[in-house]
Amino acid sequence: MADEEEYRGPATVRVGEADLPVEVRLSAHFEPLEGRFRWAGRTTPDQVLRERVSGGLREATLTIPGSEKQKVRLSEPDPWGGVRLSGIGKPPWFQ
Repeated sequence: MADEEEYRGPATVRVGEADLPVEVRLSAHFEPLEGRFRWAGRTTPDQVLRERVSGGLREATLTIPGSEKQKVRLSEPDPWGGVRLSGIGKPPWFQ
């Protein structure tokens, strides 16, 4: 496939009415039994996002410049303040 399996760079996480600019590191792999992609990664530390996730937020949308927004699942912040992101389907950095 011509698209890269990894992405590092700017993104926007939309939580409620707020757009939070973050840096992300994501990777994708194709699940042949499911017939779809799974992708996941982490944000760099972001105080607002960390507080929202610590308060129970688990769903948001992720937009990477030049791509359509995607639903994303959020997991507990890591010890450094980043938040784990995961999604199913076409990775958001694929054109």
